[in-house]
Amino acid sequence: MKLKATLMALLLGASTALAGCGSDVKEEASSTSSSDDKLNIYTTIYPLQDFATKIGGEHVNVESIFPPGVDAHTFEPTSKTMVNLAQADAFIYSGIGLEGFVDNAKKTLVNEEVQLVEAAEDIELAQHAENHDAHAHEEENHNDHAHEEESHDAHAHGDEDPHVWIDPILSITLAENIKKSLVELKPDAKEDFEKNFEAVKADLLALDQEFKQTIETSSKKEILVAHAAYGYWEKRYGLQQISVAGLSPTNEPSQKQLKEIIKEAQEHQIKYIIFEQNLQPKIAELVQKEIDAEALTLHNLESATKEDVQNNEDYFSIMKKNIETLKKALN
Repeated sequence: MKLKATLMALLLGASTALAGCGSDVKEEASSTSSSDDKLNIYTTIYPLQDFATKIGGEHVNVESIFPPGVDAHTFEPTSKTMVNLAQADAFIYSGIGLEGFVDNAKKTLVNEEVQLVEAAEDIELAQHAENHDAHAHEEENHNDHAHEEESHDAHAHGDEDPHVWIDPILSITLAENIKKSLVELKPDAKEDFEKNFEAVKADLLALDQEFKQTIETSSKKEILVAHAAYGYWEKRYGLQQISVAGLSPTNEPSQKQLKEIIKEAQEHQIKYIIFEQNLQPKIAELVQKEIDAEALTLHNLESATKEDVQNNEDYFSIMKKNIETLKKALN
């Protein structure tokens, strides 16, 4: 397909450094229009890439626009990336507020022939109150009519949690929405897409049972985490995350909140603090020193690391490692 005026303008407006390698950009973009009849798909977060690869099978070429180990909350695409997206058959993103750049990207791609796929369509997002004092504030004002409505609003309007892919059951919806988009793009491969989706679904149901059993049989339910990425495990399996930062790693606690986090971790006799594969915030390291905790790692699956790629890891192998980490942290 040909690039439309919006993308050409975007390219012309790129930096001198980018302009210097303009021919390379065009060559790379055009190379995505493969002649082997495979669908060329770009995704954001790693689970979408993995599910699209598994469901698409031999009918797709799938690539994430995220570099290895990136923080999805802060990623911004280059002009080169936008050209590649314009040349693709589909761009699959979560559509749940995690990828801040998507709204602008959609405007840029509006006249292109790329199918935009919101993988989390029909998923109801959980609410997360960023303020560590929200519950205490609500209790304090429970009998004070003048403050009651204000307190309720402060709690009820917490941010929506975008990390739906850590829940295997919600991930079935992600996978199904991907399957539907592939069927639309290539109806003659529908049977293969359906069969591959059912295999992914079966694996996700088995993973759900593994999570359930691990958390139900653990001696404690509380984990101390660097950032509040695990709310869906709380909702699904009864886990309790004590988080240093909020939904975004940049939402750091106040001094008062930090003291409460440390106190709560000590009350639950927590021996481990859990970082993520792509984040190790200084403030969480301070908490670790304060309570003399051992560091563990959970993989948030926002993006694959170079090691994941080298070791041929996938969504399921990474999640099974996460279960092993939980077993250690909860016992």
